[in-house]
Amino acid sequence: MPDTLTPACAATRDWVEGFVVAHNVCPFARRELVNDSIRFVEVSAAQWEPALQALVEECRRLDDTPQIETTLMLLRPGLEDFDDYLDFLDVAEALLIEQGYEGVYQLASFHPDYCFDGAEQDDPANFSNRSPWPMLHLLREAGLEHALAHYPDPEAIPERNIERMRQLGSERLAAELAALRGQ
Repeated sequence: MPDTLTPACAATRDWVEGFVVAHNVCPFARRELVNDSIRFVEVSAAQWEPALQALVEECRRLDDTPQIETTLMLLRPGLEDFDDYLDFLDVAEALLIEQGYEGVYQLASFHPDYCFDGAEQDDPANFSNRSPWPMLHLLREAGLEHALAHYPDPEAIPERNIERMRQLGSERLAAELAALRGQ
């Protein structure tokens, strides 16, 4: 997208390319990266109300800009604590429904401390949803459905990711994530 990227957004773009695409965590990310159809935006989440308003504005931007397929909304500062992030995510999902976007847009969640429900914190599988910063991934439902319809065995993606992350191991994955975050 033609917007100038903040340093955190540029690092997140590097994460998409150097981690998500490199490890094929999302088999559809490469196409969107090559097509320059991913919007990266940084929003302060120190106060939830303006951050939630920014989410609604991103939905409206997607409504008005069909060449943007997806938005990665970095939420910094404000949601460094994973439990706070999950609370925010619940409110954000309810807001999308309230605003009439259910079935139009979907939220995927990423956080540096992401931990799947019931998983151990150090399980490498968590890295499939770990990112340099807390973020919401706003996806077009229609685009996602189209991509999944043309992908063999899409139901196997999560299991394949878990297996791949466990093969790579927590130490390597943590080092890669820290390097992409500039630590």
